[in-house]
Amino acid sequence: MDRISALRNVEDALRAFEEGDVDLTEAERRVAATLRTYASELDGEDDVFRAVGDPAVDGRVVVAASAPAARERVLAAAGIDPDRIDDEGDVPEFDVERV
Repeated sequence: MDRISALRNVEDALRAFEEGDVDLTEAERRVAATLRTYASELDGEDDVFRAVGDPAVDGRVVVAASAPAARERVLAAAGIDPDRIDDEGDVPEFDVERV
């Protein structure tokens, strides 16, 4: 799915919500499905990764060039700065897997 198709699908979901054809839950489901499809079909040098593990990050999906870069992006998306983590183990335990 290219970017234009993804935007059209999101627009269709918003229009259906505005017109009362779907409720918010269904509109959210449609938008999320569009984004997942778009992310899983990205072309380019980067890959799509999903975090699996600690609930603070589990299920987060990011685009990155490598697994280590994906870990950093997952932490950033969760609001965790890996450079500011103290020795008390504030880093969630998780792995990243290609989607």
